[in-house]
Amino acid sequence: MTRYEHTQIGYLTIAVVSVAAVAVAMSAVWAPSPDREILLGVFVILVLTAVVFRKLTIKIENEMLRACFGSGLICKKMPLAEIAAFQPIRIRWWYGWGIHLVPTPYGWGWLYNISGWNAVAIKLSDGRRLALGTDDPDGLVTAIGAASGTKA
Repeated sequence: MTRYEHTQIGYLTIAVVSVAAVAVAMSAVWAPSPDREILLGVFVILVLTAVVFRKLTIKIENEMLRACFGSGLICKKMPLAEIAAFQPIRIRWWYGWGIHLVPTPYGWGWLYNISGWNAVAIKLSDGRRLALGTDDPDGLVTAIGAASGTKA
């Protein structure tokens, strides 16, 4: 049973990576042969990046919290029973998007973010910390609280 599901589209991420991919492709047309192969490789990486990081879907179902990029190639999942604490946070603009380490109210942890500055910081019972970027932080906090039986 799905208790919560929200998908955030990374419009700015898609636009920026797409513009970069087009610029690289156009450069490859006029580049000498060895450089052309490198530029085409960069183009492929940019296209794959746009496809994988185009959206972030956060879902609570079957006692699991899951955050998946794109069509689910990259996912972070955790049992709701392992969530010890959580709260909405505002992340700094320079933390950027994607997956990387950032400071959270509970200490350094992994940020999974597609766009924007809102997130929900989570501390797990084993001490691991993470933050899930979302444009619906209040809805996610409410859903985690209702599904896990704990309060933010």
